[in-house]
Amino acid sequence: MAQFEILLLSIARALVEVAGFALLGQGALAVLAGKRRQDNFAYRIFQIVTAPAIRLVRAITPRFIIDAHVPLVAFFLLLWLWIALAFAKRYVCALHGLDCGA
Repeated sequence: MAQFEILLLSIARALVEVAGFALLGQGALAVLAGKRRQDNFAYRIFQIVTAPAIRLVRAITPRFIIDAHVPLVAFFLLLWLWIALAFAKRYVCALHGLDCGA
């Protein structure tokens, strides 16, 4: 059972990493491309990848947070979720006396 829990935590952590790195890439490309970022193919791919995370954050954040700031809020929430999942994995490994590595 411990291996299954560790697998689920690892999968969740990997999904959070993908979304976080996609948000970082989208932000970097937005800075580099400027106003014409909507015409950029890579930027549109990043938008597709990050859309679920941004929609979820928009749903849980109050309305006074403007839409332009939602990706930044999403990134920091994903960062904290990634850290929490790391601690959860470490806890499960310690609970079962396993050496799960870094």
